[in-house]
Amino acid sequence: MNPVFPQFKPIELADRSTISDILRHYHPQTSELTFTNLFIWRDYYQWEWSTLEGRLIFVGSEEDRGTFALPPIGPSPRADAVRTLLTYLEKDRGVAAPKLERVDPRLVEELAPADDLVVAQTREHFDYVYESRNLIDLAGRKYHSKRNFINRFRMEFEFTYEPIAPRHINACLDLSDRWCRARRCADDQSLMGEWGAVREALTNFHDLDLMGGAILIDGQVEAFSLGEALNDDTAVIHVEKADPDIRGLYSVINQQFCAHALAGFRYVNREQDLGDEGLRKAKESYFPDRLVEKYRVGLKRE
Repeated sequence: MNPVFPQFKPIELADRSTISDILRHYHPQTSELTFTNLFIWRDYYQWEWSTLEGRLIFVGSEEDRGTFALPPIGPSPRADAVRTLLTYLEKDRGVAAPKLERVDPRLVEELAPADDLVVAQTREHFDYVYESRNLIDLAGRKYHSKRNFINRFRMEFEFTYEPIAPRHINACLDLSDRWCRARRCADDQSLMGEWGAVREALTNFHDLDLMGGAILIDGQVEAFSLGEALNDDTAVIHVEKADPDIRGLYSVINQQFCAHALAGFRYVNREQDLGDEGLRKAKESYFPDRLVEKYRVGLKRE
């Protein structure tokens, strides 16, 4: 039985079909709205889900930001569902300043007439969306440096690209562990959360029906990427890891994964930068076709 608001339940693998069907019908544009994303981050965000008049609702929390909800996913109009959810957070969960996070422009447009709600952009959560052909071909002067990285890598290393299969999983887990030890993930709560999410994606790779690709050098996995369909014309890349000491490897895994696994999609969503300037610079260096804006919605206070 699906939970019905105000009853909630934690996300489980058995919920995949129900949640995915509703998300797929919504034709999401934001990277959070796939079952995989919600499932692999379920421990970090303590996600719980329910249904409200045919809509999906998710409530979660972060240690430093408190409890919040994602926007209700389903048919319009949704303004009343937003008010119901915000009031629930305040009255039943004791949230002093209830809010919805990662709200997409579609819902913001619906809420435009509402004078009891406040809407604010959250730039750190904007998704970067690229034309897949640009990431594959890297054509033109603006991608000159990317081609140079890849050409230098090819001159220095003999490598193979392989679609991820069960035999690669342990090697990918080992690479993720090596990456985290080098980055001292244990000292950073958000990196620890990412580490856990990557492990969940890999250990449940088959059940989540993910696409994956790996770069092998001398028979060892040195980079891998995981993704899936976000909607009919857009894929989303959830995970991309590479040995940081091998120059050009991130450029190679990005280009190779897109070429081998994602060429059938017109666009590729490479998720957000979380306000990290280095990550923002890296994502901007691939010249996105557009950014998918996201917003925070709360109750207007007098």
